[in-house]
Amino acid sequence: MHPLVAHHIETLQPYTPGKPIEETEREYGITNVIKLASNENPLGPSPLAIEAIEQAARKVHLYPDGSSYLLIRRLAAFLGVEPSEVFVGNGSNEIIELLIRTFTTPEDDAIIGAGSFLMYKVALQSHGRRIVEVPRRRDYRYDLEAIAAAIKPQTRIIFIANPDNPTGTAVSRAELEAFFERVPKETIIALDEAYFEYVDWPEYPNGLDYFRRIPNLVVIRTYSKIYGLAGIRLGYGVMQARLASYLHRTRMPFNLSSLAQAAGTAALDDVEHVRTTRETTRHGLKYLTAELSKLGIEVPRSHANFVFADLGRPAAPVYEQLLRKGIITRPIPNYGYPNALRITVGLRAHNERLVRELAEILR
Repeated sequence: MHPLVAHHIETLQPYTPGKPIEETEREYGITNVIKLASNENPLGPSPLAIEAIEQAARKVHLYPDGSSYLLIRRLAAFLGVEPSEVFVGNGSNEIIELLIRTFTTPEDDAIIGAGSFLMYKVALQSHGRRIVEVPRRRDYRYDLEAIAAAIKPQTRIIFIANPDNPTGTAVSRAELEAFFERVPKETIIALDEAYFEYVDWPEYPNGLDYFRRIPNLVVIRTYSKIYGLAGIRLGYGVMQARLASYLHRTRMPFNLSSLAQAAGTAALDDVEHVRTTRETTRHGLKYLTAELSKLGIEVPRSHANFVFADLGRPAAPVYEQLLRKGIITRPIPNYGYPNALRITVGLRAHNERLVRELAEILR
């Protein structure tokens, strides 16, 4: 009998998002729940984006602009690139999937860093692609030398998250440039910079400095984090125009809603919202790193808007106890870290409450 689905679908473990606030309140019969699980912006969405969404909502009976004309041109001007070098997607996840669909076949290999953003693995397996996972360094960082050594003639795409999710670690400019030199031109390098706006590190490499001279480089970014627009699903990629033209062939029509296009265009003007978010995050990151370390928790340096907290013991019971106290964090055993929680930087009161409750639990 022919199976209903292929083996790679039958064995696929779906991506599990952070637990919603409403579900936690229903399940535990509590209120005043805070969510520090999904790296969302605790300040909320850009006010300029909300105003644009409200105006665009009056025209949702019409199909959106299938070419995202205004958004792409505003993004291109903002980034200092050509419109033909910008591709927008329904969240960065769509761009990840389209890269796999467009540039790989079932006979190709894909390389990912072990324990990195889970959607790389989910998307690759859902397309039946062969996955090569390269172990990390002992400091939780990508081992770019080992990844370069793992490249074979059939390697067609490599995913690198910088900063990484869920560890928050990053690779330096020198490390990335040395890596670029070792990657064949026929292998796509997907450089995921979802958290780049939060980085405060002189050695951090900006992917946009490289894509013009590296024809196989695709830089992926998102509006979900610093702009606070996770709910409208909006991401973008920057790459050479030839690569973008192929993605346009394989994407679905109207892949971006009119609300997302309006919000994304307006949010780029909200300099104050971005500045306040970055400042709030940096203060919170410093506080959480210091206070969690005092509790004996290993916290590698994070360049994002969350911390990776290695508890040195199974994290699931701690996660459950925090839930009962109205605090949602993110256990990450499916990333290969059963002893760790990923904790989003929240508002000051959120961070202090988390530390207070976690200290009580660990005692």
